[in-house]
Amino acid sequence: MSVGNAAEACVLHRDGDGIRRITLNRPDAANALRPVDRDRVIELLAEADEDPEIRVVVLAASGRHFCAGADIGGIAGAKKAGKRVTDGMRRIMNGAQRLIAAVLDCGKPVIAAVQGAAAGIGAHLALAADLVVAAEEATFVESFVRRGLVVDGGGAYLLPRRVGMQKAKELAFFGDKLPAAEALALGLVNRVVPAADLAATADEFARRLAVAPTTSIVLTKRLLNASPDGDRAAAFLAEGMAQEIQSYSEDSREGVRSFVERRPAEFRGW
Repeated sequence: MSVGNAAEACVLHRDGDGIRRITLNRPDAANALRPVDRDRVIELLAEADEDPEIRVVVLAASGRHFCAGADIGGIAGAKKAGKRVTDGMRRIMNGAQRLIAAVLDCGKPVIAAVQGAAAGIGAHLALAADLVVAAEEATFVESFVRRGLVVDGGGAYLLPRRVGMQKAKELAFFGDKLPAAEALALGLVNRVVPAADLAATADEFARRLAVAPTTSIVLTKRLLNASPDGDRAAAFLAEGMAQEIQSYSEDSREGVRSFVERRPAEFRGW
C-alpha cells in the first residue's frame, strides 16, 4: 500500500450537508499520529477551508481513544536521521505546530468529538478546536513530561489561554489525567455527554453551524482567537474591519431582510 493510500485508510473523511467529517482511524494504535496521518489531516482541513460547500468540520476518532499523541516510533526514527542542531526545531514547527495552526486558522468552525483519551498532541488537537464535545469517559493528558519531553504542538500557547497560567503549569508539570467533568468545569470543553450520545451531540452542533452565516462565524473566530494576543485598540480596530467586511456579504443582507420580513433567515454561507 502506498503512503498516500495508507494515510487515506488511517484518516477517513466524508462530506455531506455542508459538513466535513474527519475521522482518525488507527484504533489499534490508539489513533497515534504518524507524520503521514498528521499531514493528511492538515490537507483535509485546507481543502475544507477552500471549499465553499463545506461550512463546518468535525474531528472524531475510531475506537476507544481519541488520539494518544504523536507516534513515538516515528519520532525516534526522525531523531536518528537528524544531523543538525536545528533539525528537531524545524521538525516540530513543520509538523505538530502546523497541525494545530491548521485547526486554529481553518476558515470554517471546527468541532472535536472526544470519546476517550486525548494525550499530547491529541489533547492539543482537541483544544485547538472551536467547540469540544466529550464523552464522560474522555480524558485529556499533557503526556510530554511523562516521556521527558518539552510540551509541543502549541501547548505552551494554548493551555494558558484555555485554563490560566497556574492550571496550565500544573497540567504540564505533572502530566496527570484531566477527566472530562473537570475539563468541563475549567471551560476546556463545551459539553460532556454519555458515550452513546457523543456523535449525536457533535452532529447537532455541526448541523446548526452548517446552516449558519459561515463568514460571520469565521470572522468572529479570528477575532476571538486573536484577542488574547493584542491590546484593546488593536482588538477594536480588527472588530471594526471585520464588521465592514461582513456587511458586504449576502448572509448579512439576508439577515436584515429576514428580520424585516419576520421570517427565519436562510443563510448560504457567503
